[in-house]
Amino acid sequence: MIKPKLINLPKICDPRGNLSFIESESHVPFEVKRCYWIYDVPGGMYREGHAFHEQDEFIVALSGSFDVVLNDGSGEKRYHMARSYYGLYVPHMTWRAIDNFSTNSVAMVLSNTAYDPKDYIEDFNEFKKIKNG
Repeated sequence: MIKPKLINLPKICDPRGNLSFIESESHVPFEVKRCYWIYDVPGGMYREGHAFHEQDEFIVALSGSFDVVLNDGSGEKRYHMARSYYGLYVPHMTWRAIDNFSTNSVAMVLSNTAYDPKDYIEDFNEFKKIKNG
């Protein structure tokens, strides 16, 4: 079973400003099919959780900070995202919620699938039933 993990990204330091980048199938463990970002979330706000049947994600804090709360159906782990030179790999069938947004934070999410509303599991009890058989 594939587990969530923090992945360091290349970081090129320069007095004029640092640069980091992501290459599909190199820095993330999948081919990137979609990129979206979450922004203008009021400070301290909570984004409701969900899971995906097929979609894997890679989440990066491009600006500010937030917490990603993951649940595998048997336990929960919180990841504080505050730097743009690492990201969190979230495999499919992992419940994911995001909270504790700082003001002006930006969460970029890379996905291995195109958007499909049928892929979402939006009820935690349903997720646990599917996950735990």
